[in-house]
Amino acid sequence: LVHYPESTDHHPHLCSYAREPLFHSFTITADDGTRTYGFVHTFYERVTNPRITTAMQTLFQMHRVEHQASSSASSPSSSYGDTLYGSKALCLLMPLPFLQAARNFLSQLYQAVMSPAAPPLPLESYIHNVLYEVPLPPPGRSLRFHGVQGPIVCQQPDATDLPLGEYPLGDAFALLGVDNVVRLLTCVLLEMQVLLYSRDLQCLMTVAEGITCLLFPFQWQHIYLPILPGPLLHLLDAPVPFLMGLQRRDGVQRSSLNLPHEATLCFVDIDNRSLEVPEGLPSFPDQDQLAQELREVLLRYGVTSQPASSPPPPASPSPRPPASLVLEDLIEDRQNGNLGGEELAVLERLQALACRGRCLTGPLEDREQKELRSAKMNVELREVVAGRLAAVFGRYEEFVSHSASDLDSWLSNPEGTCSFHKGSFLSIQPVSHLHFLSRFLETSMFLAFVDRKLISRWVDSEPLQRLFDQRLERGRGVPQGPPGCQKGPALFEPVQTGEQRLLKTDHTAIHPHLLDMRIGQGLHQPGFFPTLQADVLSRHAPNKRRNLCYSRLLDPSPSAVTQTHREFVYGLLNECRLKTKRLLVERIGKESLEAGGPGDLSGLQEGTLIQGLCDLLERTWGHGLTLKQGPSTLWSHLLHYQAVRGKSDSPARPSGVCGGHVITVALVRAWIHLALEKKLLSKHLKELLSDQELLRQLYRPHAFLLCGEEREQFLFHLLSLNAVDYLCFTRVFTAISIPYRVVIIPMKKLSIAMTTVNPWVCVSGELGNSGVRQIPKNTQEIFFQCQNLGRLSTLQLGQDSGGLLAKCFIECVVVYNEVTGHTYKFPCGRWLGKGVGDGSLERVLIGQLVSPGAEEDSGKLSGTTPAELGSPPQAVQAVLGSLGGRSKILSTEVQEEMREAANNLVKHFHKPEQERENLTVLLCGEGGLVQALHKFFLHGLRSNRLFQRNVFVWDFVEKAVVSMDTVDQTDDLPGSESQRMPADSLCHYVHAINDSPRNMGKEGKFQLFLCLGVRDGLISRWLPLLAESPLTPRTFEESACSGTAVLWTPSRGVVHTLHGFTVTLEASLVRGVTL
Repeated sequence: LVHYPESTDHHPHLCSYAREPLFHSFTITADDGTRTYGFVHTFYERVTNPRITTAMQTLFQMHRVEHQASSSASSPSSSYGDTLYGSKALCLLMPLPFLQAARNFLSQLYQAVMSPAAPPLPLESYIHNVLYEVPLPPPGRSLRFHGVQGPIVCQQPDATDLPLGEYPLGDAFALLGVDNVVRLLTCVLLEMQVLLYSRDLQCLMTVAEGITCLLFPFQWQHIYLPILPGPLLHLLDAPVPFLMGLQRRDGVQRSSLNLPHEATLCFVDIDNRSLEVPEGLPSFPDQDQLAQELREVLLRYGVTSQPASSPPPPASPSPRPPASLVLEDLIEDRQNGNLGGEELAVLERLQALACRGRCLTGPLEDREQKELRSAKMNVELREVVAGRLAAVFGRYEEFVSHSASDLDSWLSNPEGTCSFHKGSFLSIQPVSHLHFLSRFLETSMFLAFVDRKLISRWVDSEPLQRLFDQRLERGRGVPQGPPGCQKGPALFEPVQTGEQRLLKTDHTAIHPHLLDMRIGQGLHQPGFFPTLQADVLSRHAPNKRRNLCYSRLLDPSPSAVTQTHREFVYGLLNECRLKTKRLLVERIGKESLEAGGPGDLSGLQEGTLIQGLCDLLERTWGHGLTLKQGPSTLWSHLLHYQAVRGKSDSPARPSGVCGGHVITVALVRAWIHLALEKKLLSKHLKELLSDQELLRQLYRPHAFLLCGEEREQFLFHLLSLNAVDYLCFTRVFTAISIPYRVVIIPMKKLSIAMTTVNPWVCVSGELGNSGVRQIPKNTQEIFFQCQNLGRLSTLQLGQDSGGLLAKCFIECVVVYNEVTGHTYKFPCGRWLGKGVGDGSLERVLIGQLVSPGAEEDSGKLSGTTPAELGSPPQAVQAVLGSLGGRSKILSTEVQEEMREAANNLVKHFHKPEQERENLTVLLCGEGGLVQALHKFFLHGLRSNRLFQRNVFVWDFVEKAVVSMDTVDQTDDLPGSESQRMPADSLCHYVHAINDSPRNMGKEGKFQLFLCLGVRDGLISRWLPLLAESPLTPRTFEESACSGTAVLWTPSRGVVHTLHGFTVTLEASLVRGVTL
């Protein structure tokens, strides 16, 4: 008992009629995470105290005088105070959730009080028995003890079964529906803030306990208050994950709750069977299959998930005469094998007489059958979910990193060790699971699960961890069906084991007996609970009583509340430190991957970390908030700041984002992503927090944003994110419209030539292309707006044929993203026009991001070449220099560049798909394979300037193809049919490129030739043909030709390493050519 009647400080609830008794439970969590379960049977007893009834009559008279003007129909009845009822509660505390046993014991205690006949023993005997003489059942065993009116059975699972969970999952599914329960389970696994809402307190406990018992093998690590008391409503401001329940009050609407963290809150309205989840909630792995399996289990037990109101409290069994109780005890003794011989014969005669006289009634048997059915259904439902989680994490041990040598070294620096290889684990998962798993791997419950696995190397593993590992070990020897499928013995064996424990009890506790107590006190009065003799209950076993331990969170005193919120402040600051550190370390690790450094961050994981940062900012801005507009706390602060400072001075409206009917949460996430990409997040937030007067108006004194020192450290951690580049806005918000600005930069000495051409551009990126955009004549730039193109990769630059005078030398093209401030440079260094250079009227340029967030770019407004862009790259200059004379590049340098380019491509294809960079840049950009192959062909190319005419590699390829066609027509091509096929494909590809309607020059055609050859795996077959061509000795210097074995053969081997990879070329590269 929490307290005896003489120590109560709480006032009963008074009413004018006897309400039906109610049952509900609650839980108290200690600081170490252990829980104590309370079970409450509330009933209403007639008030006999004359002082109370007289006071109520006086209040009634005063009320009637004040409302004399009211109509008689609306006036209270004069008999209002004649009969008065007050609430009383019987409460039993247990260390384990023995829901059915506690409910039955309290119900029998209440029925004994209401019964006209006195119980066989004083109530103190039964209470003393259950408190001090009834032990906990051993694991894997059941225990029978006695209530006032009959036996009660409770049991504990053994070490191979799922932990104890008696709260009826069938009721939870009936209350919410299968789909809503699965979504709620997803929110809890992802450690969102979950608020349950219902009029019925037991419904809150049923859903909360039901959903947490489905988490196996994981455990909830944060605030857990299924029933939130009134003095602790300040915990709704908690900026941490929580699972809490709030009782619905009459007349209170959902919209009037004014919850501070709605952007990150999962709100569960149990009475209306509705679920409000945060935006972007991922699906549980194989969610539809899981829901179907759960429906099949519910259907077997006749449970439907149709809309239903809160279930009424179960009807208590009607009181039975003592003869019935004795007979039930004898029946149970026979089931346990404790009767034999004459005793059995006597029992059979008694049963026959009882059946004839209807002494044994049905409610007891019906109740036992319902409890058994509920227990079996619980096990099956939990096994279905546990099987799904086991299928997902069945190989988790392979990715646990045991880097620490001993327990002390691990405990001294748990954050400095990589405990789980998340990228490798995600790489083996189905694509449909990645969104959920990437977020789940960042939760505290998963990190605690991995930590327990690591610690089990040095100490005994915890029961849950050991049980999960044992189940995985047993499952490895069983043929696997579809993921999560546990039909047959694997599912029904635990059900049968639990059923046997309930049907045949293993132990029987001491029967209640008469205590040494005062005679005459506490006489039985039907309908009135007697005053218990507290000294009798205390003196018999004082050493077994213990003080109730509870978390400091449950202390409602002002000093404790202040300390609680101070700890929340420290927790937010530490979480910010860890999240920014993780973002920095993993991002730098990804960038060092090319240099051989560690790093396993995929684009999906990076998006998950940034999503976590958005949630952290929302929770931080919601701590202690008093005045809010809309669901987002940060956006609300931005709106208030905007109203104070004015729209023109406010950073609250990010350019290009606020169009359309985008919801508030999406707006603030876009604002965060954009500020992070532009490296302005810390700067904007610092400006937002500079208005101290506004902060004091919006927040309570304990709010994080009013803690000056912690707030400055928070901003400093966010400022550290500027050390790396992010494209989070560009890659996440793909459907928005972006304004782009394209500037063509000609060679300064020949800039006047731009007036003679009529150029056009087509910009392409990861998400699409802009289409052809005509640049106005006599200008060098164009503005246009189109759907987000993502990170830019290629730019097609061309001009309409305008005669021999329409030509210009293009140094580069620069494209500006006017929203993110990114600048892309597309080097050219070529002529554009007929009769000059290679005569190209169209070029495909490869871009590179040169200055993310460069809003102060000096060349942005002037139209001249920005200083940081410089001249064409050195590699382009080297290629240009080789056209006019003998190349001074050594053959070893050429081979090394080819090997390096091919190696980069191989590494690209061996990365997870989410981690791969732009293939076009690796293939055609600076240092790419196409450029390396171009250098290879240029090496030793003879300088033939007859009539001032340049010689291009494409000239050599065309002549070689003409030679092959001539030889093929005379059927003199040596070799077998397999040797003739490469020659046929070479001729076919060259003819197709020449027949293309595009106005590509010779260099453009050769680039397309190499790209198609790499894509289709034909380059390694074409190289020997070109090396053996009779034109080769006349086209190349002797140093190149004589090195057939030095250059051509090794180069063929380098390119051959790319065979087997799927190379997908951008449409801008192969436009107009169908092969």
